[in-house]
Amino acid sequence: MLWLALHFHSLSLEVFIRGAAEASPLAVVEKEGGRTRIVACNEPAESCGVHAGMAAPAAQALAEGLIVRRRDPLSEAAALEGLAAWAGRFTPSVSLVPPDGLLLEISRCLRLHRGLANLLRQARQGLGDMGYAASMACAPSSHGAWLLAKAGIEKAIREPTRLEQVLAALPVALLDQPPAVVEGLEKVGASTFGDCLRLPRAGTARRFGQALVDELDHALGRLPEARAFFEPPASFERSLELLAPVHAAEALLFAARRLLPELEGFLALRQAGVQEMELACRHERRDPTVVKLGFVKPVRDAGRMQLLLRETLGRTRLPASVHTIVLRAPRVLPLAGSNSDLFQTKTSEADGDLLLERLRIRLGADAVYGIETAADHRPERAWRPAQVPRGAAAANRHRPLWLLPNPQPCHDGRLKLKSGPERIESGWWDGSDVARDYYVAEDRSGAQLWVYCDRGSGEWYVHGVFA
Repeated sequence: MLWLALHFHSLSLEVFIRGAAEASPLAVVEKEGGRTRIVACNEPAESCGVHAGMAAPAAQALAEGLIVRRRDPLSEAAALEGLAAWAGRFTPSVSLVPPDGLLLEISRCLRLHRGLANLLRQARQGLGDMGYAASMACAPSSHGAWLLAKAGIEKAIREPTRLEQVLAALPVALLDQPPAVVEGLEKVGASTFGDCLRLPRAGTARRFGQALVDELDHALGRLPEARAFFEPPASFERSLELLAPVHAAEALLFAARRLLPELEGFLALRQAGVQEMELACRHERRDPTVVKLGFVKPVRDAGRMQLLLRETLGRTRLPASVHTIVLRAPRVLPLAGSNSDLFQTKTSEADGDLLLERLRIRLGADAVYGIETAADHRPERAWRPAQVPRGAAAANRHRPLWLLPNPQPCHDGRLKLKSGPERIESGWWDGSDVARDYYVAEDRSGAQLWVYCDRGSGEWYVHGVFA
Protein backbone atom coordinates (compact mmCIF):
# COMPACT_ATOMS: atom_id res chain seq x y z
CA MET A 1 0.00 0.00 0.00
CA LEU A 2 1.04 3.60 -0.48
CA TRP A 3 -0.56 6.42 1.45
CA LEU A 4 -0.55 10.11 0.64
CA ALA A 5 -1.01 12.36 3.67
CA LEU A 6 -2.18 15.97 3.32
CA HIS A 7 -1.70 18.23 6.34
CA PHE A 8 -3.54 21.56 6.03
CA HIS A 9 -1.47 23.55 8.48
CA SER A 10 -3.27 26.84 7.76
CA LEU A 11 -6.84 25.57 7.49
CA SER A 12 -8.13 27.80 10.31
CA LEU A 13 -6.95 30.82 8.31
CA GLU A 14 -7.78 29.64 4.79
CA VAL A 15 -11.49 29.12 5.50
CA PHE A 16 -11.70 32.93 5.79
CA ILE A 17 -9.35 34.16 3.07
CA ARG A 18 -9.70 31.80 0.14
CA GLY A 19 -12.79 33.57 -1.20
CA ALA A 20 -10.95 36.87 -1.64
CA ALA A 21 -8.82 37.75 -4.66
CA GLU A 22 -6.83 40.35 -2.73
CA ALA A 23 -5.55 39.59 0.74
CA SER A 24 -6.18 42.08 3.54
CA PRO A 25 -4.42 41.78 6.92
CA LEU A 26 -6.36 39.10 8.78
CA ALA A 27 -5.81 37.20 12.00
CA VAL A 28 -7.71 34.28 13.52
CA VAL A 29 -8.10 34.33 17.28
CA GLU A 30 -9.02 31.79 19.90
CA LYS A 31 -9.83 32.27 23.54
CA GLU A 32 -7.41 30.54 25.92
CA GLY A 33 -8.43 30.92 29.52
CA GLY A 34 -9.16 34.58 30.06
CA ARG A 35 -7.13 35.81 27.07
CA THR A 36 -7.77 35.99 23.37
CA ARG A 37 -4.71 35.14 21.34
CA ILE A 38 -3.75 34.98 17.69
CA VAL A 39 -3.61 31.39 16.40
CA ALA A 40 -3.00 32.18 12.72
CA CYS A 41 -2.48 35.21 10.48
CA ASN A 42 -1.81 35.84 6.80
CA GLU A 43 1.24 37.41 5.19
CA PRO A 44 -0.07 41.02 5.10
CA ALA A 45 -0.66 40.76 8.86
CA GLU A 46 2.78 39.23 9.42
CA SER A 47 4.38 42.10 7.51
CA CYS A 48 2.86 44.41 10.13
CA GLY A 49 4.49 42.43 12.95
CA VAL A 50 1.54 40.22 13.89
CA HIS A 51 2.37 36.62 14.78
CA ALA A 52 0.77 33.57 16.33
CA GLY A 53 0.62 33.65 20.13
CA MET A 54 0.27 37.41 20.32
CA ALA A 55 -2.62 38.87 22.32
CA ALA A 56 -5.42 40.07 20.05
CA PRO A 57 -5.54 43.67 21.42
CA ALA A 58 -1.80 44.03 20.92
CA ALA A 59 -2.10 42.79 17.33
CA GLN A 60 -4.90 45.26 16.55
CA ALA A 61 -2.83 48.10 17.99
CA LEU A 62 0.12 47.02 15.87
CA ALA A 63 -1.65 46.59 12.53
CA GLU A 64 -4.11 49.25 11.47
CA GLY A 65 -7.14 47.81 9.68
CA LEU A 66 -6.43 44.28 10.89
CA ILE A 67 -9.46 42.02 10.38
CA VAL A 68 -9.92 39.70 13.34
CA ARG A 69 -12.04 36.53 13.05
CA ARG A 70 -12.79 34.04 15.77
CA ARG A 71 -11.73 30.50 14.94
CA ASP A 72 -14.61 28.52 13.45
CA PRO A 73 -14.25 24.72 13.97
CA LEU A 74 -17.51 24.05 12.11
CA SER A 75 -16.26 25.81 8.98
CA GLU A 76 -12.97 23.93 9.24
CA ALA A 77 -14.81 20.60 9.49
CA ALA A 78 -16.95 21.51 6.47
CA ALA A 79 -13.83 22.55 4.54
CA LEU A 80 -12.18 19.24 5.36
CA GLU A 81 -15.18 17.34 4.01
CA GLY A 82 -15.10 19.48 0.87
CA LEU A 83 -11.43 18.60 0.47
CA ALA A 84 -12.25 14.92 0.93
CA ALA A 85 -14.83 15.21 -1.84
CA TRP A 86 -12.26 16.92 -4.07
CA ALA A 87 -9.72 14.15 -3.34
CA GLY A 88 -12.21 11.68 -4.77
CA ARG A 89 -10.91 12.64 -8.21
CA PHE A 90 -7.70 10.75 -7.38
CA THR A 91 -8.90 7.72 -5.42
CA PRO A 92 -12.11 6.46 -3.79
CA SER A 93 -10.10 5.57 -0.64
CA VAL A 94 -10.06 8.89 1.22
CA SER A 95 -9.94 9.04 5.00
CA LEU A 96 -10.48 12.10 7.19
CA VAL A 97 -7.94 12.99 9.89
CA PRO A 98 -9.72 15.73 11.85
CA PRO A 99 -9.22 18.57 12.30
CA ASP A 100 -6.74 19.31 9.53
CA GLY A 101 -5.70 16.27 7.54
CA LEU A 102 -6.56 13.75 4.85
CA LEU A 103 -5.14 10.34 4.00
CA LEU A 104 -5.40 8.90 0.48
CA GLU A 105 -4.57 5.31 -0.40
CA ILE A 106 -3.09 5.76 -3.88
CA SER A 107 -1.26 2.52 -4.73
CA ARG A 108 -4.06 1.37 -7.09
CA CYS A 109 -4.49 4.65 -8.97
CA LEU A 110 -0.91 5.57 -9.84
CA ARG A 111 -1.15 4.23 -13.40
CA LEU A 112 -4.39 6.13 -13.94
CA HIS A 113 -2.61 9.37 -13.03
CA ARG A 114 0.58 8.49 -14.92
CA GLY A 115 2.79 8.01 -11.90
CA LEU A 116 3.32 9.41 -8.45
CA ALA A 117 5.09 12.58 -9.56
CA ASN A 118 2.23 13.54 -11.85
CA LEU A 119 -0.37 12.78 -9.20
CA LEU A 120 1.44 14.95 -6.65
CA ARG A 121 1.72 17.75 -9.19
CA GLN A 122 -2.02 17.59 -9.92
CA ALA A 123 -2.83 17.53 -6.22
CA ARG A 124 -0.63 20.56 -5.55
CA GLN A 125 -2.15 22.50 -8.42
CA GLY A 126 -5.70 21.55 -7.41
CA LEU A 127 -5.17 22.68 -3.84
CA GLY A 128 -3.78 25.98 -5.07
CA ASP A 129 -6.80 26.50 -7.33
CA MET A 130 -9.07 26.05 -4.31
CA GLY A 131 -7.04 28.36 -2.09
CA TYR A 132 -5.48 25.77 0.20
CA ALA A 133 -1.89 24.89 1.08
CA ALA A 134 -0.81 21.54 2.46
CA SER A 135 2.26 19.52 3.39
CA MET A 136 2.24 16.28 1.38
CA ALA A 137 4.10 13.07 2.19
CA CYS A 138 3.89 9.45 1.05
CA ALA A 139 4.71 6.30 2.99
CA PRO A 140 3.73 2.60 3.05
CA SER A 141 1.83 3.17 6.33
CA SER A 142 -0.87 5.77 6.77
CA HIS A 143 0.34 6.94 10.18
CA GLY A 144 3.91 7.13 8.97
CA ALA A 145 2.83 9.34 6.07
CA TRP A 146 0.76 11.46 8.45
CA LEU A 147 3.71 12.03 10.83
CA LEU A 148 5.91 13.07 7.91
CA ALA A 149 3.28 15.51 6.63
CA LYS A 150 2.76 17.00 10.11
CA ALA A 151 6.51 17.48 10.40
CA GLY A 152 6.57 19.23 7.01
CA ILE A 153 8.87 16.57 5.52
CA GLU A 154 7.59 16.29 1.95
CA LYS A 155 9.06 12.98 0.94
CA ALA A 156 7.73 9.98 -0.94
CA ILE A 157 9.04 6.91 0.85
CA ARG A 158 8.15 3.42 -0.37
CA GLU A 159 10.56 1.19 1.61
CA PRO A 160 9.79 0.42 5.32
CA THR A 161 13.48 0.52 6.27
CA ARG A 162 13.87 3.97 4.77
CA LEU A 163 10.69 5.09 6.53
CA GLU A 164 12.10 4.05 9.92
CA GLN A 165 15.29 6.00 9.25
CA VAL A 166 13.37 9.18 8.44
CA LEU A 167 10.87 8.84 11.28
CA ALA A 168 13.68 8.29 13.81
CA ALA A 169 14.57 11.97 13.74
CA LEU A 170 11.04 13.26 14.42
CA PRO A 171 10.32 14.74 17.86
CA VAL A 172 7.98 12.85 20.20
CA ALA A 173 5.75 15.93 20.36
CA LEU A 174 4.33 14.90 16.95
CA LEU A 175 2.95 11.67 18.38
CA ASP A 176 -0.77 11.51 19.14
CA GLN A 177 -0.13 10.96 22.84
CA PRO A 178 -1.36 12.87 25.90
CA PRO A 179 0.92 15.70 27.10
CA ALA A 180 1.78 13.72 30.23
CA VAL A 181 3.17 10.85 28.14
CA VAL A 182 5.23 13.22 25.99
CA GLU A 183 6.63 14.94 29.08
CA GLY A 184 7.41 11.56 30.62
CA LEU A 185 9.29 10.45 27.52
CA GLU A 186 11.36 13.61 27.48
CA LYS A 187 12.19 13.17 31.16
CA VAL A 188 13.71 9.75 30.48
CA GLY A 189 15.70 11.20 27.58
CA ALA A 190 13.50 9.97 24.74
CA SER A 191 13.01 13.15 22.77
CA THR A 192 12.74 11.60 19.30
CA PHE A 193 10.89 8.79 17.59
CA GLY A 194 14.15 6.84 17.35
CA ASP A 195 14.75 7.19 21.10
CA CYS A 196 11.34 5.63 21.73
CA LEU A 197 12.18 2.68 19.48
CA ARG A 198 15.32 1.99 21.47
CA LEU A 199 13.42 1.71 24.77
CA PRO A 200 12.40 -1.78 25.95
CA ARG A 201 8.92 -2.46 24.56
CA ALA A 202 7.55 -4.19 27.64
CA GLY A 203 8.82 -1.50 30.00
CA THR A 204 7.58 1.28 27.70
CA ALA A 205 4.11 -0.27 27.60
CA ARG A 206 3.97 -0.62 31.40
CA ARG A 207 5.14 2.92 32.06
CA PHE A 208 3.56 4.93 29.24
CA GLY A 209 0.73 2.70 28.09
CA GLN A 210 0.21 0.19 25.29
CA ALA A 211 -1.19 2.99 23.08
CA LEU A 212 2.30 4.45 22.67
CA VAL A 213 3.80 1.14 21.54
CA ASP A 214 0.88 0.57 19.18
CA GLU A 215 1.29 4.03 17.65
CA LEU A 216 4.97 3.37 16.97
CA ASP A 217 4.06 0.04 15.32
CA HIS A 218 1.31 1.70 13.25
CA ALA A 219 3.76 4.32 12.00
CA LEU A 220 6.29 1.69 10.94
CA GLY A 221 3.66 -0.50 9.31
CA ARG A 222 4.25 -3.37 11.75
CA LEU A 223 0.65 -3.26 12.94
CA PRO A 224 -2.32 -2.93 10.54
CA GLU A 225 -4.57 0.11 10.82
CA ALA A 226 -8.34 0.13 10.44
CA ARG A 227 -9.47 3.34 8.72
CA ALA A 228 -12.96 4.49 7.81
CA PHE A 229 -13.20 5.98 4.35
CA PHE A 230 -15.14 9.10 3.43
CA GLU A 231 -18.67 8.54 2.16
CA PRO A 232 -19.90 11.42 -0.03
CA PRO A 233 -23.42 12.75 0.63
CA ALA A 234 -26.26 12.22 -1.82
CA SER A 235 -26.13 15.80 -3.09
CA PHE A 236 -23.56 18.58 -3.18
CA GLU A 237 -23.84 21.86 -1.29
CA ARG A 238 -20.87 23.97 -0.25
CA SER A 239 -20.83 27.55 0.99
CA LEU A 240 -18.06 30.11 1.05
CA GLU A 241 -18.12 33.25 3.14
CA LEU A 242 -16.52 36.23 1.42
CA LEU A 243 -13.94 38.25 3.27
CA ALA A 244 -15.62 41.51 2.15
CA PRO A 245 -19.03 42.22 0.52
CA VAL A 246 -19.03 41.88 -3.26
CA HIS A 247 -21.20 44.24 -5.33
CA ALA A 248 -20.63 43.00 -8.91
CA ALA A 249 -21.76 39.57 -10.02
CA GLU A 250 -18.68 39.05 -12.23
CA ALA A 251 -16.48 39.39 -9.15
CA LEU A 252 -18.16 36.33 -7.63
CA LEU A 253 -16.51 34.12 -10.23
CA PHE A 254 -13.23 34.10 -8.29
CA ALA A 255 -14.91 32.70 -5.18
CA ALA A 256 -17.03 30.25 -7.22
CA ARG A 257 -13.87 28.88 -8.83
CA ARG A 258 -12.74 27.81 -5.37
CA LEU A 259 -15.80 25.54 -5.06
CA LEU A 260 -16.04 24.05 -8.54
CA PRO A 261 -13.07 21.63 -8.12
CA GLU A 262 -14.77 20.29 -4.98
CA LEU A 263 -17.89 19.62 -7.03
CA GLU A 264 -15.84 17.92 -9.73
CA GLY A 265 -14.17 15.63 -7.18
CA PHE A 266 -17.51 14.90 -5.54
CA LEU A 267 -18.96 13.84 -8.91
CA ALA A 268 -15.92 11.68 -9.67
CA LEU A 269 -16.36 9.95 -6.31
CA ARG A 270 -20.05 9.35 -7.07
CA GLN A 271 -19.36 8.33 -10.71
CA ALA A 272 -21.93 10.96 -11.62
CA GLY A 273 -22.50 14.24 -13.45
CA VAL A 274 -24.87 17.20 -13.18
CA GLN A 275 -27.23 18.67 -15.75
CA GLU A 276 -28.44 21.48 -13.50
CA MET A 277 -26.72 23.44 -10.76
CA GLU A 278 -27.19 26.75 -9.00
CA LEU A 279 -25.19 29.41 -7.25
CA ALA A 280 -27.07 31.14 -4.43
CA CYS A 281 -25.76 34.64 -3.60
CA ARG A 282 -26.75 35.66 -0.07
CA HIS A 283 -27.44 39.29 0.85
CA GLU A 284 -28.10 41.03 4.13
CA ARG A 285 -31.83 41.28 4.96
CA ARG A 286 -32.95 40.13 1.49
CA ASP A 287 -33.76 36.90 -0.27
CA PRO A 288 -30.74 35.38 -2.01
CA THR A 289 -30.13 35.81 -5.72
CA VAL A 290 -30.05 32.38 -7.33
CA VAL A 291 -28.07 31.91 -10.54
CA LYS A 292 -29.03 28.69 -12.34
CA LEU A 293 -27.02 26.79 -14.93
CA GLY A 294 -28.29 24.06 -17.26
CA PHE A 295 -26.27 21.73 -19.46
CA VAL A 296 -27.29 19.84 -22.58
CA LYS A 297 -25.96 16.58 -21.09
CA PRO A 298 -24.66 15.60 -17.65
CA VAL A 299 -21.17 17.04 -17.16
CA ARG A 300 -18.42 16.73 -14.58
CA ASP A 301 -15.71 19.02 -15.91
CA ALA A 302 -15.12 22.03 -13.63
CA GLY A 303 -13.61 24.03 -16.49
CA ARG A 304 -16.80 23.79 -18.52
CA MET A 305 -18.92 24.74 -15.52
CA GLN A 306 -16.69 27.74 -14.93
CA LEU A 307 -16.99 28.90 -18.54
CA LEU A 308 -20.79 28.89 -18.44
CA LEU A 309 -20.84 30.43 -14.98
CA ARG A 310 -18.72 33.28 -16.32
CA GLU A 311 -21.23 33.86 -19.12
CA THR A 312 -24.16 33.78 -16.71
CA LEU A 313 -22.64 36.03 -14.07
CA GLY A 314 -21.75 38.54 -16.80
CA ARG A 315 -25.51 38.99 -17.42
CA THR A 316 -26.59 39.02 -13.80
CA ARG A 317 -27.36 42.20 -11.89
CA LEU A 318 -27.23 41.91 -8.10
CA PRO A 319 -29.86 43.81 -6.07
CA ALA A 320 -27.43 44.14 -3.13
CA SER A 321 -23.95 43.18 -2.07
CA VAL A 322 -23.18 39.52 -1.45
CA HIS A 323 -21.52 38.19 1.69
CA THR A 324 -21.74 34.42 1.06
CA ILE A 325 -22.11 32.16 -1.94
CA VAL A 326 -23.55 28.64 -1.92
CA LEU A 327 -22.92 26.20 -4.74
CA ARG A 328 -25.57 23.47 -5.03
CA ALA A 329 -26.02 20.42 -7.21
CA PRO A 330 -29.22 18.95 -5.78
CA ARG A 331 -29.57 16.21 -8.38
CA VAL A 332 -26.74 14.09 -9.69
CA LEU A 333 -27.05 11.72 -12.63
CA PRO A 334 -25.05 8.60 -13.48
CA LEU A 335 -22.08 9.41 -15.70
CA ALA A 336 -19.53 6.78 -16.63
CA GLY A 337 -15.87 7.68 -16.52
CA SER A 338 -13.95 8.15 -19.76
CA ASN A 339 -10.35 7.72 -20.77
CA SER A 340 -8.26 10.73 -21.62
CA ASP A 341 -7.89 11.34 -25.35
CA LEU A 342 -4.18 11.43 -26.07
CA PHE A 343 -4.56 13.29 -29.38
CA GLN A 344 -7.56 15.43 -28.34
CA THR A 345 -9.65 14.37 -31.35
CA LYS A 346 -12.97 13.63 -29.66
CA THR A 347 -14.06 17.18 -28.98
CA SER A 348 -16.68 17.85 -31.64
CA GLU A 349 -19.66 16.61 -29.61
CA ALA A 350 -18.56 18.44 -26.45
CA ASP A 351 -17.92 21.60 -28.48
CA GLY A 352 -21.44 21.39 -29.94
CA ASP A 353 -23.01 21.02 -26.51
CA LEU A 354 -20.96 23.92 -25.20
CA LEU A 355 -22.07 26.10 -28.12
CA LEU A 356 -25.74 25.35 -27.37
CA GLU A 357 -25.25 26.14 -23.69
CA ARG A 358 -23.57 29.46 -24.45
CA LEU A 359 -26.25 30.41 -26.96
CA ARG A 360 -28.91 29.61 -24.38
CA ILE A 361 -27.25 31.93 -21.88
CA ARG A 362 -26.78 34.77 -24.38
CA LEU A 363 -30.13 34.56 -26.20
CA GLY A 364 -32.29 33.32 -23.36
CA ALA A 365 -33.80 29.98 -22.46
CA ASP A 366 -36.92 30.71 -24.56
CA ALA A 367 -34.85 31.21 -27.71
CA VAL A 368 -32.73 28.05 -27.56
CA TYR A 369 -34.29 24.83 -26.38
CA GLY A 370 -34.60 21.16 -27.16
CA ILE A 371 -37.72 19.23 -28.07
CA GLU A 372 -39.19 16.05 -26.75
CA THR A 373 -42.04 13.86 -27.91
CA ALA A 374 -45.51 13.96 -26.35
CA ALA A 375 -48.14 11.21 -26.24
CA ASP A 376 -50.55 12.72 -28.79
CA HIS A 377 -51.42 11.65 -32.35
CA ARG A 378 -52.06 15.24 -33.51
CA PRO A 379 -48.87 16.45 -35.27
CA GLU A 380 -49.07 19.92 -33.70
CA ARG A 381 -49.09 18.39 -30.22
CA ALA A 382 -46.79 15.42 -30.77
CA TRP A 383 -43.79 17.40 -29.51
CA ARG A 384 -43.09 20.14 -27.02
CA PRO A 385 -40.11 22.37 -26.14
CA ALA A 386 -37.94 21.28 -23.23
CA GLN A 387 -34.86 22.76 -21.62
CA VAL A 388 -33.72 19.27 -20.67
CA PRO A 389 -35.25 16.78 -23.16
CA ARG A 390 -36.04 13.49 -21.47
CA GLY A 391 -37.15 11.38 -24.42
CA ALA A 392 -37.39 11.30 -28.18
CA ALA A 393 -39.13 8.89 -30.53
CA ALA A 394 -37.42 7.24 -33.47
CA ALA A 395 -37.66 9.14 -36.74
CA ASN A 396 -40.73 8.38 -38.88
CA ARG A 397 -39.86 8.49 -42.59
CA HIS A 398 -43.51 9.17 -43.47
CA ARG A 399 -43.51 12.41 -41.48
CA PRO A 400 -41.25 15.43 -42.05
CA LEU A 401 -39.01 16.92 -39.35
CA TRP A 402 -40.10 20.44 -40.33
CA LEU A 403 -43.74 21.35 -39.79
CA LEU A 404 -45.11 24.70 -40.91
CA PRO A 405 -46.17 26.95 -38.02
CA ASN A 406 -49.74 26.73 -39.37
CA PRO A 407 -51.10 24.49 -42.16
CA GLN A 408 -51.32 26.43 -45.45
CA PRO A 409 -54.24 26.00 -47.91
CA CYS A 410 -53.17 24.03 -50.93
CA HIS A 411 -54.20 25.68 -54.23
CA ASP A 412 -51.96 23.67 -56.52
CA GLY A 413 -54.13 20.97 -58.02
CA ARG A 414 -51.16 19.34 -59.76
CA LEU A 415 -49.63 17.73 -56.71
CA LYS A 416 -48.69 14.12 -57.24
CA LEU A 417 -49.60 11.90 -54.28
CA LYS A 418 -46.75 9.47 -53.56
CA SER A 419 -47.99 7.57 -50.47
CA GLY A 420 -50.80 7.55 -47.94
CA PRO A 421 -53.23 8.07 -46.56
CA GLU A 422 -52.40 8.09 -42.86
CA ARG A 423 -55.67 8.77 -41.09
CA ILE A 424 -55.60 10.79 -37.85
CA GLU A 425 -58.77 11.30 -35.82
CA SER A 426 -58.18 12.59 -32.32
CA GLY A 427 -58.80 15.42 -29.83
CA TRP A 428 -62.58 15.10 -29.53
CA TRP A 429 -62.25 15.29 -25.73
CA ASP A 430 -60.56 18.72 -25.52
CA GLY A 431 -62.33 20.67 -28.28
CA SER A 432 -59.34 20.56 -30.68
CA ASP A 433 -60.43 17.50 -32.62
CA VAL A 434 -58.91 16.74 -36.01
CA ALA A 435 -60.06 14.36 -38.74
CA ARG A 436 -57.45 14.27 -41.49
CA ASP A 437 -56.00 12.01 -44.17
CA TYR A 438 -52.28 12.70 -44.60
CA TYR A 439 -50.31 12.02 -47.82
CA VAL A 440 -46.75 12.45 -49.03
CA ALA A 441 -47.00 14.53 -52.21
CA GLU A 442 -44.60 15.95 -54.80
CA ASP A 443 -45.07 19.36 -56.42
CA ARG A 444 -44.00 20.52 -59.87
CA SER A 445 -40.47 21.36 -58.70
CA GLY A 446 -39.99 17.92 -57.12
CA ALA A 447 -40.30 19.09 -53.50
CA GLN A 448 -41.66 16.47 -51.13
CA LEU A 449 -44.62 17.85 -49.14
CA TRP A 450 -46.74 16.50 -46.32
CA VAL A 451 -50.34 17.34 -47.17
CA TYR A 452 -53.66 16.38 -45.71
CA CYS A 453 -57.32 16.45 -46.65
CA ASP A 454 -59.64 17.72 -43.92
CA ARG A 455 -62.32 15.07 -43.82
CA GLY A 456 -64.91 17.51 -42.50
CA SER A 457 -64.54 20.31 -45.10
CA GLY A 458 -62.79 18.41 -47.90
CA GLU A 459 -60.15 21.18 -48.12
CA TRP A 460 -56.47 20.35 -48.74
CA TYR A 461 -53.58 21.78 -46.74
CA VAL A 462 -49.78 21.62 -46.73
CA HIS A 463 -48.52 20.82 -43.21
CA GLY A 464 -44.83 20.07 -43.66
CA VAL A 465 -41.86 19.82 -46.00
CA PHE A 466 -39.47 16.90 -46.28
CA ALA A 467 -35.77 17.72 -46.31
